[in-house]
Amino acid sequence: MQMKPTFHPMDALKKRLRLILSVIPPRSSIYYIDYPVYNNGGDLLIMKGTEAFFRDNKIHVQARYSVLDFPDKLTIPKDQIIVLQGGGNFGDLYHAHQKLREKIVVEYPENRIVLLPQTIFFKEESAYDQTAELFNRHGDIHLFVRDTLTYEKAVQKFHGCRVYLSPDMAHQLWPIKPTSSPSKELLCFFRTDIEKTKDQLQFESDADGDFLDWGSLYNRVERRSIKWIASAMKKGSGPLPMYKIWDKYSDYLVNKAIKRFSDYRNIQTSRLHGHILACLMDKPNTLLDNSYGKNSNYYNTWISGLETAQLAVQTHKIARLHEEATLNKTKLSLSK
Repeated sequence: MQMKPTFHPMDALKKRLRLILSVIPPRSSIYYIDYPVYNNGGDLLIMKGTEAFFRDNKIHVQARYSVLDFPDKLTIPKDQIIVLQGGGNFGDLYHAHQKLREKIVVEYPENRIVLLPQTIFFKEESAYDQTAELFNRHGDIHLFVRDTLTYEKAVQKFHGCRVYLSPDMAHQLWPIKPTSSPSKELLCFFRTDIEKTKDQLQFESDADGDFLDWGSLYNRVERRSIKWIASAMKKGSGPLPMYKIWDKYSDYLVNKAIKRFSDYRNIQTSRLHGHILACLMDKPNTLLDNSYGKNSNYYNTWISGLETAQLAVQTHKIARLHEEATLNKTKLSLSK
């Protein structure tokens, strides 16, 4: 009797990215804008997944620009699709990237613009409204978002754009094979930036594992190398092929993260792409939320059916509710 091939939930997430081909057809010619040149390995995973998607679907990249080297004036032929990097920087927390995004929308009214899967977050509703008004005037913007909460609001705000629900571009990298068998038990891959939460502090105090973040994953020489490449791009690379240099070096940085994750049996993380990387490696992991719910929204949209992954916020709340119920029962019995 022939066995049916095993279907993994991560296969479905990778397959769902093919929705993007409805607006960037195979063999399209594109300009790829706002790829990351910094030490956030999550954004590097998105970039690597994006480039893999282009290769797998024979999408031709005519030119690439980061936020550092995008020219003040650039002529882009009208038949070129402008594709903007996905991630979590759409909103008013990361101004340089949002400024470039809005510049593209204003200066290229006759090009199709595709924004790859993003989480959208604005602290100020008025800023969200201003951005939406700008986008709605364009006429050919296609916005992919990564979770249902972002989608529901984006559909209302961006009524002049096409809005789609899609997983993160890093899922194109599925599957990633661990480089070694694990020799350690727990890696605590926790945020140390503005998206860190107070709840994370409790997990930090309870955890008995090795602590790491993207910043501490890379050593001083590696961080200096990243800054040198970024500085060279910002000043103008001249004869040096800076994207090719960065492409190769970022391969090394991503592979370093894969090697480090391979060392551990379990991952606990408040980094969305610490969680996604663990899932891509089919490694047991627990996800903590970030400051504005990006992690939990993503988990509930795409990952909740994956047996190897769990959301710590839910586990924490259930434990607290159980403790409260037990305490109430005790009080009730004492009062009798």
